[in-house]
Amino acid sequence: MKKLTLFAFVLSGFISQAQRNFTIEEATLTAQKGFGTQSVYSAQWQTNTDVTYIEAPYQSLTAKNIDGKVTTNFVTAADLQKALSKALNKEVKLGTIPFNYHWENNNELSFTYSGDAKYYVVYNISSKEIVKTIKFDEKAAEEVIAPNKNFIVWLNKNNISLSFTNGETIVVTNDPEHIVNGNSYTHRQEFGIDRGIWISPDSKKVLFYKKNETMVADYPLTDFGARIAENKPIKYPMAGMKSEEVSLYIYNVETKQRTKLNIDGDKEQYLTIPTWAPTSDFVYVGVLNRGQDDLKLQRYNTAGSLDKQLFQEKSKTYVEPTTPLKFINDKEFLYVSDKDGYRQMYRYNTNGKQLNSYVYKDVVFKEFSNITSKEIYYLGTANKGMDKLLYKADIKSGKTTPVTKTSATYTVEMNPANTWFYSQYTNFSTPNSISLQEVNGKKSVEIINATNPFEGKITMPKVEMVTVKSADGKTDLNGRLIYPANFNENQKYPVMVYVYGGPHAQLVMNRLGGGAGGFDYYMAQQGFVVFTLDNRGSENRGKNFEHVIHRNLGQNEMADQMKGVEFLKSKKFVDADKIGVYGWSFGGFMTTSLMLNYPDVFKVGVAGGPVIDWKWYEVMYGERYMDTPSENPEGYEKTSTLNKVDKLKGRLLMIHGAQDPVVVQQHSMEFIEACIKAGKQVDYFLYPTHEHNVSGKDRVHLNAKIADYFMTHLKK
Repeated sequence: MKKLTLFAFVLSGFISQAQRNFTIEEATLTAQKGFGTQSVYSAQWQTNTDVTYIEAPYQSLTAKNIDGKVTTNFVTAADLQKALSKALNKEVKLGTIPFNYHWENNNELSFTYSGDAKYYVVYNISSKEIVKTIKFDEKAAEEVIAPNKNFIVWLNKNNISLSFTNGETIVVTNDPEHIVNGNSYTHRQEFGIDRGIWISPDSKKVLFYKKNETMVADYPLTDFGARIAENKPIKYPMAGMKSEEVSLYIYNVETKQRTKLNIDGDKEQYLTIPTWAPTSDFVYVGVLNRGQDDLKLQRYNTAGSLDKQLFQEKSKTYVEPTTPLKFINDKEFLYVSDKDGYRQMYRYNTNGKQLNSYVYKDVVFKEFSNITSKEIYYLGTANKGMDKLLYKADIKSGKTTPVTKTSATYTVEMNPANTWFYSQYTNFSTPNSISLQEVNGKKSVEIINATNPFEGKITMPKVEMVTVKSADGKTDLNGRLIYPANFNENQKYPVMVYVYGGPHAQLVMNRLGGGAGGFDYYMAQQGFVVFTLDNRGSENRGKNFEHVIHRNLGQNEMADQMKGVEFLKSKKFVDADKIGVYGWSFGGFMTTSLMLNYPDVFKVGVAGGPVIDWKWYEVMYGERYMDTPSENPEGYEKTSTLNKVDKLKGRLLMIHGAQDPVVVQQHSMEFIEACIKAGKQVDYFLYPTHEHNVSGKDRVHLNAKIADYFMTHLKK
């Protein structure tokens, strides 16, 4: 009996050590603390039958064939290091295989190496030698390699240079500060902008943005790290105020001449989705007015003149072009729009005639995978925005069929022949499944079927996917409910509502645990119900779902969140007197708004980087959803939190990064001042060196602060 008791004691001790809660460090830095999901990286098709990828410890490429054959050490970091040292005539050290490698053909791969300078390098896997290098400045940014691989275009701060295989470097622009050339941070990276340089298919011309921001107001950011704090202002165009002026230029690589596209219209209009014609003789531009409700797709010749306006798209709310044109051939292209309710592809000819659309159920187009002469492969949503699947659409008929069958969130890479694809997916119960899949569904080759990294180590709370009817009674909203650890249905628990609620974001999705993060689990382990609801206005549910926010940010979003609160209160284990809310950025705006508009419901709030009044937010995003303050004074008044501070009852912690260039600190400072004037107590914390998000190890400090605030003021 004593032996049995002793054994039980030892066993219980072993189990308690094996199954435990997260520490705050582990909850914040899960992968770095040993809880990363097994995966492979930089997967690419080398041929139609072979995929290469990188796996830990990141010293080589592994190759896998569609017949299942695996070749380890296919290309090694040691091979590349030796070849680089020989080619550059200096000692080179590579810590890992380059993650930015790219197969140029079956026998050659390219990558960029950074040492005393940057080098674009082409490596031959048969000879194990470097066969091409292009040297350019070590401080170069946003480099783009020409299609013919003979030169690199790169940024030197706000100017553009070209470096060639023969060692020559040409300075394309030489403008002073605040005349910014070729930078992806044009129009503040709205409208899907991820680059500012486009090289023509024939490699003879370079199209680039030129942004004049000299007339935009300076906004002060204070660098506290200097001996005496220094002002380092940024250009920040607030809603209704003077914005940047953007133009497009073409640089002729052969003649070294620059040509401006003569685009008519307001100087503060937006030049979106720039796209070269396959023939390199035209540039297509989506010219969008500052009010963002009138888009004109125009074609310009390389002399800079308007050749043709193909069509115009208008909206009573807003038009948001985010995807460059995709040419099928010289005469036809695909244009992406939500004009018929769901963001989808439309086929046009180069005369501007719409040939057909690919609207399919409630699928929202996400990205192109590949195009053949007969079919379009693309990723799109399913399952009320929860899934992301691979679809195949017939170009002429528009008939669409899902290629992937499993309900999940997929990433894919098609082989050149479009007969196989690299498949990586996760869903609610699958951490990471990677395989090679035949498009016709007949064959499959597994690469990884990862186990849950928390299994056997961490006591994971139960996660349940739920639906809540929206405030208008028409739409099922996706929600995620995390139960407290060691849940007892007869016990009452406090609630932390985690909210974002704005456009371009989705928190609840068909990923492992429904998309929950380590901090969500941590709070559940501390005894909280953790609830998240994607209200109307969030991403991937269609135009009507999102555009309900127009000119009235936060209002319908709050109404839907209150339906979530009703759902919570219907659960007998929820303590209705202990509901708190936490969010960042737009979520900080929602947190503050909920605390002020529903002070008897939300007892504790943590608002990070919050928008307080939309008149202090930037032009591109802010005016899309709210118009200008002079055009929509009622909307700005209604959505402002400043005129409601007298309603604050609960405990509110506001957090901001002092270097925030997105939601500038003026928002929270004005809120604090309003609270002082109203005699309302509010807690405030500043991260002196951080921008819009608190990242790295300091995020552990942030999460500890948030958790402590809820533990102190809501749980006790």
